[in-house]
Amino acid sequence: MAPGPWLTSLVMYSNCLRFVDGDGITVRELESLARTKTNLSGMQRWGYVTVGEERVVRPTAKGRKAKAIWESLFPVIETRWEARFGKPVIDELRSALAAPLCSLDLALPQGMPILGYGMRASPCGKRTGPEDPPGALAALLANVLLAFTLDFERDVNLSLAIGANVLRLLGEEPVRVRDLPRHSAVSKEAIAMALGFLERRGDVRVATESAKSRVKVVALTPQGNRLRDAYEERLSEVEDGWREEFGGAVIDRLRGALEGVAGDGEVSSKLSLGTQPHPEGWRAAAPARERLPDYPMVLHRGGFPDGS
Repeated sequence: MAPGPWLTSLVMYSNCLRFVDGDGITVRELESLARTKTNLSGMQRWGYVTVGEERVVRPTAKGRKAKAIWESLFPVIETRWEARFGKPVIDELRSALAAPLCSLDLALPQGMPILGYGMRASPCGKRTGPEDPPGALAALLANVLLAFTLDFERDVNLSLAIGANVLRLLGEEPVRVRDLPRHSAVSKEAIAMALGFLERRGDVRVATESAKSRVKVVALTPQGNRLRDAYEERLSEVEDGWREEFGGAVIDRLRGALEGVAGDGEVSSKLSLGTQPHPEGWRAAAPARERLPDYPMVLHRGGFPDGS
């Protein structure tokens, strides 16, 4: 097999590669345009960019090719969604997503940011002038989720990513750690990071299943139980706050539009078609996914679910 860069993710294109051209861009300028930090060490290691003198980032030949491919994929994928769900459904989704974004005074990145300490989302700056909402459907989806995340994490000591993908799966009775990636649909690395953070704070207790077993199990401590209750209460608070800020009709429309592509039954089956890997790609040999995560956990590895 010919050597090549490791397959990048939507996040690494949206928050890094799309801003890098042959003339080069400084790291500071890149982060200013992207409105978030990126995984430059990974992008260099995977063969997409180089970082030279004065911290100038330039694409490699493989990076330029990958960038051109990614730029052409957005309309292709949106056309697939229109064929899968119906163009009126996708048009309504786009419009419903844009409605609350027009009222936000935030400079949001075009994709989900890499999660920081405690798996919290990166704070965003304020807009410096009039700005139209992003055109790509992927960016609209990311922007609404990120705006909700920032509201959720404001003034609370809990990340939405940990609450949605880990905390809600735990209780007083021990569960096997090795089962959590399958139930949450996020990577083993993400689960390990989340449990490590929760254990250091005293929210969970990790032990072996028995004296003769090496199987790890995890359960909530009394403090963790209170934290899980706080997570559910905070979700309700933020949803109520959005209804008050944007109007109940706007939020009801947004929920309905999202359920039109991520609901149960037939709709969910249509959405899962997009997760089926190309038969000639390396993911075809990986275990099939049973579900999608409640929250996309973008780690320093470069993107969900495994950095690629």
